[in-house]
Amino acid sequence: MNWHDRYTQQARWTHDLRAYLFDKAGLTHARRVLEVGCGTGAILSTIDSAASLHALDLARAALAEARIHAPRVSLANADALSLPYEDFTFDITFCHFLLLWVRDPLQAVCEMARVTRPHGYVLALAEPDYNARVDKPDSLAPLGRWQADALTRQGADVSFGARLAETFARAGIEIVETGAIRRSENEASLEEREKEWAVIEADLAASVSGEDIRIMKLMDEEAWARGERVLHVPTYFVLGRV
Repeated sequence: MNWHDRYTQQARWTHDLRAYLFDKAGLTHARRVLEVGCGTGAILSTIDSAASLHALDLARAALAEARIHAPRVSLANADALSLPYEDFTFDITFCHFLLLWVRDPLQAVCEMARVTRPHGYVLALAEPDYNARVDKPDSLAPLGRWQADALTRQGADVSFGARLAETFARAGIEIVETGAIRRSENEASLEEREKEWAVIEADLAASVSGEDIRIMKLMDEEAWARGERVLHVPTYFVLGRV
């Protein structure tokens, strides 16, 4: 699995939303910005700002790639549950497809709020709810269940997206805007679908037989060809103010 390719794919999904939310949060005038859980730097490499950019991740290998893709960012090997920064350090603090993987997402959001200055902004740009995934035709419904089960075994809270806004409210953050990302998986290109299948095959390799995966992939391709494929994973965002 090429993780930078995966993170770049996810970054494309939220490109327009990020531009809108960063503008609303005042990125143009921000002095210090933090990404929590930066991965390989896929988001950081797209930020056009004069702000001092900072980021952290638990994975040292991901940080090594981030140094290549986002060389002007100050990087730290650290945990979202205990951010290594003083109170009120950043104007904007954000994360992207992170909180579903965190053991205590409320603590992570509280930490993001702590290091953000008063009246600064905290953003969660994308948190999915796989429990509400829709697969059509019905014969493809097992695929969604298999993937959700595989992600759960890897440590993800697959339904967290549905509780994202509640988590921000519990952290004492004023919610400025929240909603679901407007992205249609049904308009995905062939290249996008192939990338998604690479992820699915990696996720399912330990729990589903190769033959069952092959059959499901063939059914998926045939449904796309007939124009009958529906795939939707509700994915939520929050823009909050401290």
